[in-house]
Amino acid sequence: MCGIVGYAGRRPGKPIILDGLRRLEYRGYDSAGIVLVEDDGLESVRAVGNLDALFATCGQSTSEATVGLGHTRWATHGRPSDENAHPHDDCTGRVSIVLNGIVENYKELRAQLTERGHTLTSETDAEVVAHLIEERIGGGLTTAVRETVGLLDGHYALCAVSADEPEIVVGTRDQAPLIVGVGDDEMFFASAIPAFMAHTRTVIFLEDGDVVTLRAEGAEFCDVGGAPLVREETVVQWDDDAAEKGGYETFMLKEIHEQPAALRDTLAGRLLEDGTVDLSEVGIGDEMLRRVRRVFIVACGTSYNAGLIVSYAIEQLARVPVQIDVASEFRYREPVFGPDTLVIGITQSGETADTLAAMKLAREAGSPVLALCNVMGSQATRDADYVLFTRAGLEIGVAATKTHTSQVAALLLLALRLAWARGAQSEAELKRLGHELRAVPELVQQLLERDTAVNAIAQRYHDERFFLYLGRGMGFAVCLEGALKLKEISYIPTEAYAAGEMKHGPIALLDKESPVVVVADDSPIFPKLVSNIEEVRARGADVIAVATDGNEVIGELSRDVLWVPRCDHHLAPILTVVPLQLLAYHIATIKGLNVDQPRNLAKTVTVE
Repeated sequence: MCGIVGYAGRRPGKPIILDGLRRLEYRGYDSAGIVLVEDDGLESVRAVGNLDALFATCGQSTSEATVGLGHTRWATHGRPSDENAHPHDDCTGRVSIVLNGIVENYKELRAQLTERGHTLTSETDAEVVAHLIEERIGGGLTTAVRETVGLLDGHYALCAVSADEPEIVVGTRDQAPLIVGVGDDEMFFASAIPAFMAHTRTVIFLEDGDVVTLRAEGAEFCDVGGAPLVREETVVQWDDDAAEKGGYETFMLKEIHEQPAALRDTLAGRLLEDGTVDLSEVGIGDEMLRRVRRVFIVACGTSYNAGLIVSYAIEQLARVPVQIDVASEFRYREPVFGPDTLVIGITQSGETADTLAAMKLAREAGSPVLALCNVMGSQATRDADYVLFTRAGLEIGVAATKTHTSQVAALLLLALRLAWARGAQSEAELKRLGHELRAVPELVQQLLERDTAVNAIAQRYHDERFFLYLGRGMGFAVCLEGALKLKEISYIPTEAYAAGEMKHGPIALLDKESPVVVVADDSPIFPKLVSNIEEVRARGADVIAVATDGNEVIGELSRDVLWVPRCDHHLAPILTVVPLQLLAYHIATIKGLNVDQPRNLAKTVTVE
């Protein structure tokens, strides 16, 4: 998501910054901009669309400016537009900033700035930062950035330049990537190493709270309080392809590891510190939610699995009946719905043909339609009455990973808001769930650190000819997604079944050569699942369980266990799917397969 490039050196910075942005295109964006510190002040250019539009706007004119910033924006707050593109300037035009991430308390800060006479011209959360720095610029740009950071809630990386200190760029980060590149008489900021690899392979990795001042001759580090810091240089040996993947072997593995950040972005500004949910940006108010008598979810593939997972939560928490359909079947069975039916169309790209057709059918019947989508400006966002965006950023791997968990998180927000509006659960219970959901990105981060155990299991089972996945409740929906991942990238025949249905057919497939993956987190239905596992063991099959930390029962019943941190069972599917993503990934890579581009598959299905 988004890309930052900063330069302070001896050479003209414009071509270096533009080339850096080009090298970050793979991160995804919908607008772009550049600011240069010229002799007579700051000069900014912004454009909607791809970098060709920015290059055309910049023109062929040369610039001798040796300090500047560039940015590619993936819209979160505010539609893609010239006004919302970065960089953002203060009232005086003397300060300019670029920012990746989310400023969660921007509404409060914006109101305060307006009361103090500031005029803000965009819809973004980022613009407030430029004005806050303006108010503090008297002490110098570095001090102003330090003092501004203390006012911000959220996760972000930002860089700033000032016409009053034309030789420096100041940057900082908090839970978002920002890296320093060390060259000869030139220094770089970037969201990712590829931006400056043409110029240097010497990098400094920043830690949260670092405030860095770049000059051509070097970098000065301090913390938010101003205390000096020392950070070590590292020389990376990546080639360009590895650098684009952030050092990971594949885009899929990179995107699996980007899930904590994608989840934080999706929850930010919507799941508040007190555990309540604010979906005012969606425009779907509590009064409308109270009128809903039924929910239809239409989607395909991984998006369908995300919808199925949260259909349980909507029914259990909001007490509203939910029906979920494969979009390609939905429009041919003459579904019955009307104004009191909320239809949710889930499509990562916003261009999935069958889902778009299902949404159109619903609108023609008079039902309100909400699109859950990852791409601003896509067809689904134009066709829907309401839009809830995931903020997963560009996903290059064909097999969806971070977009799936972001969809589940976004739908859980909707389930909590629906329950709140309808008074279906106590305020205390909904706030408890909200607080637990805020902790999920960190739990996913902890889970990713257990990858070695997943790889060991993959080594043991990668030559198997068939896998059966079993689960109950939301665990069954997770099994569908886990089995889909294994099919997609390893080409191993895989079946996912509701565990209670095993005796109605699938049990005939089991023998001593059959690994059975069971999603067995500590849900209310876990005791029922135990008997299903016993039936599997009685047929001699190996059980690979995905289970909650500390569950002694499952440890005794399974040959292998993929442990996940403990959380509320409504939220567990975000965790339990991650080891299944990794299991599929490692099995496929051990088999020597191309996980980023599996055969016969496309990232977006735009035909029926």
